[in-house]
Amino acid sequence: MSNTLAGAEHASSQHRKLTRSKFLRRILFMILGSGLVSVGLEIFLVPNNIIDGGIVGISIILAHLTHFPLGIFLILLNLPFLLLGYKQIGKTFALSTLFSVILMSVGTYLLHPVQAITIDPLLAAVFGGIILGIGVGLVIRSGGSLDGTEIVAILISKKSPFSVGEIVMFFNFFILGSAGFVFGWDHAMYSLIAYFIAFKMIDIVIEGLDQSKSVWIISDEYETIGEAITYRLGRGVTYLKGEGAFTGDDKKVIFSVITRLEEAKLKSIVDELDPRAFLAIGNIHDVKGGRFKKKDIH
Repeated sequence: MSNTLAGAEHASSQHRKLTRSKFLRRILFMILGSGLVSVGLEIFLVPNNIIDGGIVGISIILAHLTHFPLGIFLILLNLPFLLLGYKQIGKTFALSTLFSVILMSVGTYLLHPVQAITIDPLLAAVFGGIILGIGVGLVIRSGGSLDGTEIVAILISKKSPFSVGEIVMFFNFFILGSAGFVFGWDHAMYSLIAYFIAFKMIDIVIEGLDQSKSVWIISDEYETIGEAITYRLGRGVTYLKGEGAFTGDDKKVIFSVITRLEEAKLKSIVDELDPRAFLAIGNIHDVKGGRFKKKDIH
């Protein structure tokens, strides 16, 4: 293979700009998602001393103890995790997350003077959890995130026997438990209700909350798609031999394992390189062995 051809094939697997419509759609969902999270926090949860898990929960506790604006802690606490996981999550995801976190922080600042809709903690936990979960789900579907604990959990899981979900749950156990000491144990229980509802709403919005997902792709452009997954997503791929039952033609099947935070980007890659490709994504409850460990994104 000539150097020119090799370079052309390598270039085809590199990052390509989103179309204007797709870019605007992604930005719109991030704005909408971040706005909903701000509403769920400042109009429902925070005024009733109810917290969420992760960085948001820690930020609510610190804002209550110090009387500083919530948005300040949301940015300051998320920023180190973004810098820490930059090479692992990729430039696009890092910028999307930073953009969403800034929007959420500004939203909480603007909504802080607004009076809470309800002072009933149960209603606040239920409806706050619903709105919060929808907002977070929209941001994740757009290729971003609002919580640095998931990023650090991905990094820790690479060097530990625990899954990302187990590590996040471990963090949240202490975060939600600390609400009992700060706000009282009744509010800690309301926080648990809000967290569970938000968790399920995220599940509904992004269609699957399992941290690991199996990917099966059938396409005539399998080499180009495989290289793109390797170079742009940082995941290894395996080519399997297949045969069409109807035509009898030989087919190459791409198999890979990704995290749920990478699902939106993978769909974008496949749609960009071969809109007619067959793509199937399934939930995986456990991954062991092989080369699932993530490579650095270039």
